[in-house]
Amino acid sequence: MEHAKLLKRLILATLLMFAFAFALVPLYDVFCQITGLNGKPSLEAAQVSEKVDEGRTVSISFITHAQAGAPFKVKAEKYAMEVIPGEMYTVNFSAKNLAGKNRVMQAVPSVSPGIAAKYLHKVACFCFNQQPMQANQEAELPLLFYIDPELPDEIEELTLSYAVFDISDSVKTAKVENKNENRI
Repeated sequence: MEHAKLLKRLILATLLMFAFAFALVPLYDVFCQITGLNGKPSLEAAQVSEKVDEGRTVSISFITHAQAGAPFKVKAEKYAMEVIPGEMYTVNFSAKNLAGKNRVMQAVPSVSPGIAAKYLHKVACFCFNQQPMQANQEAELPLLFYIDPELPDEIEELTLSYAVFDISDSVKTAKVENKNENRI
C-alpha cells in the first residue's frame, strides 16, 4: 500500500516535469518577447517610421554565419554603418549557393544587445521567407530597416546577426507530406 502511494507520486512528478519541459519553449519565447532579452527580433514586417531623431546616430554592424555544413555564403555589402533613428536604410546582402544542386536557405536574425531587438524594425527582409536557390546561384537580398527613435540613449551601437541554415531537407519532407495528405 505504501509503495503504491509512492509510485503514484513518482508518476505524477514525472508527468509534471514532462509538461513543464514541454511548456518551456513557448514560455521562453513569451519571456523574451516581453523583456527583449535574447535579441529575438520580430519576424513580421514593420510599418514605415514617421518620426526621426536627427540629434543622434547609432552604429549598427551586420554579421552573417552559415550553419556547419550549410552550402551558402552570405555577407552584407557594408559591415557597419551609422544610422539616424527613424530614418529608413537599405543594406543589400549577397548570397551564393555553393552546392552543385538546388538548396533552400533560411536566415534567422538576432540582435545584440538583446534589449535593442524591439527597437530594430525590419520593413523588408530576406529573413521573412525561405530563399530557394539554384545550384551555384548568386542573389542580392535586400534588408530595409530603421532604428526606433525610442531606443534608449545608453545604447549607442548594436549588431544584427544572421544565422543561415540549409532547410532543403525539411522543405522536401514537408512537400512529400503535403502530397500524401492530398492523395487521401
